[in-house]
Amino acid sequence: MAFLWPEALALLALVPLLVLAYVVVVRRKRKAALRYASLAMVKDAIGARPGLRRHVPPLLFLLALVLMIAAIARPAALVQLPSQQETIILAMDVSGSMRAKDVEPDRLSASQAAAKAFVHEQPRSTRIGVVAFAGTASLVQPPTQNREDIIAAIDRFQLQRATAIGSGILVALKAIFPDVEFDLRSSNPRGEHARRPFQDQRKSEKAPDKPVAPGSYKSAAIILLTDGQPTTGPDPIEAARMAAERGVRIFTVGVGTPNGEILVGEGWSMRVRLDEDTLKTIANVTGGEYFYAGSAPDLKKIYRSLNAKFVLEKKETEITALFAAAAALSALLSALLSLLWFNRIL
Repeated sequence: MAFLWPEALALLALVPLLVLAYVVVVRRKRKAALRYASLAMVKDAIGARPGLRRHVPPLLFLLALVLMIAAIARPAALVQLPSQQETIILAMDVSGSMRAKDVEPDRLSASQAAAKAFVHEQPRSTRIGVVAFAGTASLVQPPTQNREDIIAAIDRFQLQRATAIGSGILVALKAIFPDVEFDLRSSNPRGEHARRPFQDQRKSEKAPDKPVAPGSYKSAAIILLTDGQPTTGPDPIEAARMAAERGVRIFTVGVGTPNGEILVGEGWSMRVRLDEDTLKTIANVTGGEYFYAGSAPDLKKIYRSLNAKFVLEKKETEITALFAAAAALSALLSALLSLLWFNRIL
């Protein structure tokens, strides 16, 4: 827990002084009572000994004072609150390698089933968009709250050739920031070109927005699911940096088994492996997280975990009201016990 105005905690130095003053007052009362000549008069003066009970109301009042000082210092803590996530973009790989059956019944079917379950579990207020990418990327469903349209878009996936992870990221960013034009020109996905493969271009002449801290844009996020290595399109790491500059987190999900699978076609065969290093880098650069799914149940668990992250998230929130309420309750209890036990307030 932190305090937004810690200087106010200096007022806690008054607490020991108040305790000392209370002790002095109690001792003076005892000395004054002993001045009476008759023991009977002493008993009438101090009444029946209440024992430790007489210190309870002052102690509660002191606690109320401490809590009030803490409230003045404006405490803040990490608490779980309903997420303010407004938009989630599902960027899903539909390259030919997704027909591999090392994830039953096959990679594409397993990812579709898990994605649809994720969509159903999201709050109705969350807009969800769908991007499909292979050799190119396209927004197959703009962000919407209509769950039927989202599910239909996922069901319409068709396998295509090549894997352009960078294009998938850029099209997802375009769905989040529709006023920004992204250059989707191809470049070597391994980053061999010296020039930056894409830039954001404004229709107006105003200067571009300054980069923000990675992961600081909490209104939208991208979930990137793929099973292969980038073979074409913009460099995915550069695309991830563009997302990071805008504060958008990318949660990457790698589908497939460690050894991959050999796909056979007409006169050709190839082993499709998962490029975990690229996906981990994308997640780290943007402040997201990488998940590995080696089976259909793993994939469902991952989407369930992501759902929990988006529905409830930890935020640093000022909790002054809680401290003020606790202080008021403690002061009220102190007054009530004092009236009940001693027919007076303190």
